[in-house]
Amino acid sequence: MVSFSYTAADEEKSRGVRRMKSLATALLLAVAVIYALATWARNAGWGPWTGYVAAAAEAGMVGALADWFAVTALFRHPLGLPIPHTAIIPTKKDQLGASLGSFVGENFLSADVVRGRLQAFGIGRRLGAWLADPAHADRVTAEASTALRGALTVLRDSDVQAVVGEAITRRAESAEIAPGLGKTLEKIVSDGAHHRAVDLVCTRAHDWLVTHGESVMDAVQGGAPGWTPRFVDKRIGERVYKELLRFVTEMRDMPAHPARGAIDRFLTDFAADLQADTDTRARVERLKADLLARPEIQDIIASAWSSIRNLIIAAAEDDRSQLRLRARASLISLGNRLATDPRLQAKVEGWAEDAAAYVVTTYRHEITSLITDTVAGWDATQTSKKIEANIGRDLQFIRINGTVVGALAGLLIYTFSHALGG
Repeated sequence: MVSFSYTAADEEKSRGVRRMKSLATALLLAVAVIYALATWARNAGWGPWTGYVAAAAEAGMVGALADWFAVTALFRHPLGLPIPHTAIIPTKKDQLGASLGSFVGENFLSADVVRGRLQAFGIGRRLGAWLADPAHADRVTAEASTALRGALTVLRDSDVQAVVGEAITRRAESAEIAPGLGKTLEKIVSDGAHHRAVDLVCTRAHDWLVTHGESVMDAVQGGAPGWTPRFVDKRIGERVYKELLRFVTEMRDMPAHPARGAIDRFLTDFAADLQADTDTRARVERLKADLLARPEIQDIIASAWSSIRNLIIAAAEDDRSQLRLRARASLISLGNRLATDPRLQAKVEGWAEDAAAYVVTTYRHEITSLITDTVAGWDATQTSKKIEANIGRDLQFIRINGTVVGALAGLLIYTFSHALGG
C-alpha cells in the first residue's frame, strides 16, 4: 500500500497545528469560565449586564464546540465515539479520490477548456520567441542530441540491421532498375561523361601491355599448334603483341578512334535496350535478384546501419558538427518565423490544440484513474495525518472564529429578545 511520505517539514507543521489547537481550546475554556462567573454574578444580583455576558459566553461555547466537532470529524471520531459521518477523510478517502478525479476530468480535462487555455496562452508566438534566442536553440539542440545518442545506443544493432536489410531488399526487389539504369546511361553517353572512363581503361591497358609484353607473347605462342616451327610461333606472338599495343595506343591517343565510336554506339544501343527491350530488362532483373541473394550483398546491406549509426552518434556528440550547426540554425530560423508570422503561429497553435484535445478526450479516463488509483493506494491513517498537518492550522482558526462569532451572535440574540420582552 502506498502512503504519503511524512517528512520533517510535516512534523514541524504538526507542531504548529497543536499550538493552534491549544489556543482554540484555551479560548473555549475561557468563555466557559466567563459563562460560569457571569451566571453566578447574575444569580447573585450583580445587575442586568451579567445576563448579556452570560448569553454571549454561552453562545461562544456552543459555537466553539460545534466547530470543534466539525473540524475533528474530518480526521477522526470525536472523543473516539463511532458517530455516523465522522472521520470523513480516513473512511471516505477512496470516494474523495474518485470525486477529485471526476472533478478534474470534468473541469480541467475537457477539449473546450484545453483549447481555450492554449488560445489564451499564445503558444505559437511564445515558442517562436523562445526558440529565436540562440541560447535556447543551443539548449534544444544539445538535449535533442543527447536523446538521439541515447536512442541509438539503446537500439539493438541486430534488430535494426534486420529491419534495414529487409526494407532495402524489399524495395530493391519491388522496383525495376533497368529503365532507370538505361536513362542514366543515356545521359552519361550524351554528355560524354564516359570518355574519362574509356581514357582510363586505355591508359591502364597500354601500361599493362608495356609491362607484361613477354607474358602476352608467351600466351600467344602457347596457343599455337604443336606442328608449327617455334620461330614462326615467336614471330606470330611478336606480331600479335605489336598490333595489340598499337591498337591500344591509338585508342588512348585518338579521341576520334573508330573503336571509341563503336563503344559509344554500343553504350547508346544498350541504354535504349535497358529502357525498351523486354528481354534485356528481364535479364537485368534476374541479375539483380541473383546479386541480392548473395550473402556478401546481404552483409553489406546489413552493415550499412552500423556505419550510419556511428556517423550520426559522432555528429551528435560534436557540437561543431554540421548536423548540430544546421539543426541549431533551423531552430533559430523557425523561431524567428514563429515569432513574426501570424499564419504560422495559427497553424502551430491549431496543431497543439488538436493534439491536446485529442489527448484529454481519448485518455481522460486513464488520467483521472491515475488520481483515483493513487488516492486509493494511500494509507488512510497516514493520509489523514498528513492532510491535517498541512491544513489543520487554518482549520483551528475556524474554531476560534466560531467561538467569537457565536459569542457575538448570542449577545445579539439576547439583546434582541430582551428588547422585545422589555
